[in-house]
Amino acid sequence: MADKLRDLSQPIDVPLLDATVAAFYGTGSKEERNAADQILRDLQNNPDMWLQVVHILQNSQNLNTKFFALQFSRYVWYLLLWYLKVLSSTGGMPCLLNSLSSNEVSFRQERLYVNKLNIILVQLLSEEIFDFSRGEMTQQKIKELKSSLNSEFRLIHELCLYVLSATQRPELIRATLATLHAFLSWIPVGFIFESPLVAALQFGDFYNMQYVKMYTIFMMQLQSILPPETIPDAYANGSSEEQAFIQNLALFFTSFFKNHMRVLEITPENRAPLLMGLEYLIGISYVDDTEVFKVCLDYWNVFVLELFEAHNQMEPAAAVSMMGLQAQMVPGIVDGTGTAVQQRRQLYSGSLSKLRMLMICRMAKPEEVLIVEDENGNIVRETMKDNDVLVQYKIMRETLIYLSHLDHEDTEQQMLKKLNKQLNGEDWSWNNLNTLCWAIGSISGSMVEEQENRFLVMVIRDLLNLCEITKGKDNKAVIASNIMYVVGQYPRFLRAHWKFLKTVVNKLFEFMHEMHPGVQDMACDTFLKIVQKCKRKFVTQQVGENEPFVSELLTNLATTIADLEPHQIHTFYESVGHMIQAESDNVKRDEYLKRLMSLPNQKWAEIIGQASQSIDVLKNQDVIRSVLNILQAWKEHCFVPVLPVQCCKLRMYSELVSSTIAEGGPFASRTSFVKLLRSVKRETLKLIETFVDKAEDLPHMGKQFVPPMMDPVLGDYARNVPDARESEVLSLYATIINKYKSEMLEDVPRIFEAVFQCTLEMITKNFEDYPEHRLKFFSLLRAIGTHCFQALIQLSSPQLKLVIDSINWAFRHTERNIAETGLSLLLEILKNFQASGFQNQFYKTYFLTIEQEIFAVLTDTFHKPGFKLHVLVLQHLFCVVDGLTEPLWDASSVPYQYTDNAMFVRDYTIKLLGTSFPNMTTAEVTKFVDGLLSSKHDLPSFKNHIRDFLVQSKEFSAQDNKDLYAEEAAAQRERERQRMLAIPGLIAPSELQDEMVDS
Repeated sequence: MADKLRDLSQPIDVPLLDATVAAFYGTGSKEERNAADQILRDLQNNPDMWLQVVHILQNSQNLNTKFFALQFSRYVWYLLLWYLKVLSSTGGMPCLLNSLSSNEVSFRQERLYVNKLNIILVQLLSEEIFDFSRGEMTQQKIKELKSSLNSEFRLIHELCLYVLSATQRPELIRATLATLHAFLSWIPVGFIFESPLVAALQFGDFYNMQYVKMYTIFMMQLQSILPPETIPDAYANGSSEEQAFIQNLALFFTSFFKNHMRVLEITPENRAPLLMGLEYLIGISYVDDTEVFKVCLDYWNVFVLELFEAHNQMEPAAAVSMMGLQAQMVPGIVDGTGTAVQQRRQLYSGSLSKLRMLMICRMAKPEEVLIVEDENGNIVRETMKDNDVLVQYKIMRETLIYLSHLDHEDTEQQMLKKLNKQLNGEDWSWNNLNTLCWAIGSISGSMVEEQENRFLVMVIRDLLNLCEITKGKDNKAVIASNIMYVVGQYPRFLRAHWKFLKTVVNKLFEFMHEMHPGVQDMACDTFLKIVQKCKRKFVTQQVGENEPFVSELLTNLATTIADLEPHQIHTFYESVGHMIQAESDNVKRDEYLKRLMSLPNQKWAEIIGQASQSIDVLKNQDVIRSVLNILQAWKEHCFVPVLPVQCCKLRMYSELVSSTIAEGGPFASRTSFVKLLRSVKRETLKLIETFVDKAEDLPHMGKQFVPPMMDPVLGDYARNVPDARESEVLSLYATIINKYKSEMLEDVPRIFEAVFQCTLEMITKNFEDYPEHRLKFFSLLRAIGTHCFQALIQLSSPQLKLVIDSINWAFRHTERNIAETGLSLLLEILKNFQASGFQNQFYKTYFLTIEQEIFAVLTDTFHKPGFKLHVLVLQHLFCVVDGLTEPLWDASSVPYQYTDNAMFVRDYTIKLLGTSFPNMTTAEVTKFVDGLLSSKHDLPSFKNHIRDFLVQSKEFSAQDNKDLYAEEAAAQRERERQRMLAIPGLIAPSELQDEMVDS
């Protein structure tokens, strides 16, 4: 009997199941209960059990059996349809209840079962699948489900209405309300307004005036309980219940205003409660709770954006707004939409002014620079990005930009008023000054230039005065850091005022001698930011100056950087490098570069002098660190003094690393000494790579410098133990091939011989070890495939197979960069072989393997980011078969001969996918493959067809499929960027990459 129950290939024996459940809950022997328990557990673990649920519910006479069946119902769309049909046939929910029982005792028992069934059904109704969100189902399936559900919605509506009217159980009411919430966005409006549903929710008639009445009564009660000006203190000193009340107030106001603010605007008598509500929300926004503030901030951003867009769409006000002027200044906008927009702005002017002060007072930190120690023991800068604070800053900055455009004068006055309070000590604190200066920096670019100049002069003047009158080194450091931040945000002003720019830079040089923590770093960072946006000003001789500023700077270079740490000196050198790069006269540029490099060169000459007496000097850790700093300075400016010397140094340090690791074992590679040696090796390789990349006399440079590097670099790489091989070697030769292209054709075999086999042995053991080698190895392969394809054709068959296998290995990686590099390389090689004279031999050997590998990653959810390239490779494969003149199949292994390659590929693909997706019918797979072949010349249709297949193959698996829509998402981001570019200041001037700004 147990085997009969376990066999779910036919309808389950319900009486036997009832008996088994009764035995489990009964008072029989322990053996009987254990046997029943084992059978029920087996049924629970059977993946086909859900198919039996409706059959059990229809035929079972045991309530416990029905409860047992309901645990599988969360998967069953058919359960919903069955239940709705039962409702329909019995005359609705009340009739169904009455028909279930003829006496009071059994009625109570059945009612418990119906309540359980209701909870499961309304939870099923409220699941995300009924939002029909993109990426969860195919478009055809969405249409079918919508059509099916719409035809039955009257009964769903009746179910929800009955539950709300007849039950007092909180769990059931919550589940039903969640169901209604899921459906409200698309159900016919009549089911809401023309039924007792609203009355069941106890909201009264669903009309605007009822909303107004409810809101005004609420506001009257609220004012008697909690005055708006006391909210921050009430929250800070309140109990957890009182704090929860204020949190719920924030949710209520933001939700109500988003949906019903316009109703309150209509009549004058309702505007006072509306403005009072905004007053409350501003008060709540001052509460010292991050989550509460986020709720309020999200609403303020929506509210201000709506006002700005209405203001910005007025004609001709839109054009004037783009110039930073105010709509009130534009004559002629006195009727129609213009009047309504102006009236709304006038209505909210007081609230917007208070909102500006809120944004100023609570402005989030824009960016945090941390000084950290990297794995090599070097001090480097690390910038935190995309954390909660930065996201909050971006929203606040955007909101303040909109507020500024709505009224520049008020924004300016609020900031200057706040700054004046800092000066007179009324509002002085580090936090207040910081938030004010962050806010001032955030609106850069939003004003017209004349107004911005006037405003910034007053701000800098007051900040400098504040620095003069404030006592205490810590206080001065905070003020100094804020001055540096503000001036760094206004490059347009600095470019227009040379004397002010020079004063600011000289002030930064002073701060570079200030030992207070963080000041030197901020001075160097600000100097770099200013130079990047004003570089031409420093190489042009300005009026009243005897020489360009860069020349003056280089004269005093040693004094300026005397107190800086090595990582700060690198930032400073990078800044000066940007200046020198802006010099158009090659002679002057070379002269400036030599002067800039004089200090590193002097130190290098000193080290070489000591090494000529004793080579052991180069093994001293302090000397190694000095060499490392020199190399970084040279690399930054592509300054390579005597390339052969660098190759010799590279070989010496490489041999030292190899011998140390060989003697000390695997753990020796983790010692600080070896890490330092390897840092020198890496920096030397990067220096040579930078030099090659920037070289201008290509043929000459390639012939003169590349051959001498073969043994010191490639030979060293091949001879070294794996842990001593530097990935920068692969990167260097990828750069060389990308730079010199076909000039390197003769050298490719030697490159292959030195790096290919030994690197593959390192990276094919698993997908984790040597991550940098992986990416750079496949980048080198891609450079060869793109520029030296002829070298691949000349490889032997085993060597070419090794290349193709390594590419397949690349795109199997889940690490996105490696997989995308492998796919891009594969696509390029496929196209190159198609255009060569060897396409038939190549595709006959590799077509089926590549197709199988691509379908394997395409249908693997871990590889969704590569969807675009998967589609392109498959499209190429399906298109290329038409041009092949030799059969792709082996005549001895196929049951019959095909007329062409397209027919063979069709059958092969159907069998391949049929094996991979046993849950799909042959008809479904065939339809998909035929669709691929018919749409292969239309990329959008081809891509959508594959996307629908992927979604269909897992539409019940709740996967996040946004990566399948990556191209559409990128297009949306570009549209959003263009929208932001059209609004002055919304993208900060310091973030704009405009080469013309520094003219």
